[in-house]
Amino acid sequence: MQNRLKNKNTNNLDVWKAVGLLHKAIAAGGVDPKLLALVHLRVSQINSCSACVYASVAGGKKAGDSDERLHNVAAWREAPFYTNAERAALALAEAATRLQDGAQGVTDEIWEEVNAHFTEEQVGAINLEIALTNFFNRINRTINEPAGQTWG
Repeated sequence: MQNRLKNKNTNNLDVWKAVGLLHKAIAAGGVDPKLLALVHLRVSQINSCSACVYASVAGGKKAGDSDERLHNVAAWREAPFYTNAERAALALAEAATRLQDGAQGVTDEIWEEVNAHFTEEQVGAINLEIALTNFFNRINRTINEPAGQTWG
């Protein structure tokens, strides 16, 4: 696969500033970076974005997560490696991402479970992480961004 977009890192500097501010807002939400990496990974798996799957695993490892947890996130419902809070965040990530599949979206049950484990500020950060991941997944799939290369 070859990237379709040349000079991706120098175009649209205002976009990169805005993305940086979104990342800053997510980080300020008080959510464990390991959880954010799991959410990013699950959304990217659903969207088949190899560049973001690769980046999620690298980010999760950097945050101190284990190979065992990172490699099993696709089967998080059956795997014993996740807390109830992480499961709630992963359910939210899936429901918000699978909208194109004609799924229900985020049900009241999913929303209540997430809010039982996280503060409103944390829920906002998780929701923003889900949205930003979907944003990058769509860009990366459009331009054929290969795994192992980074945006910077």
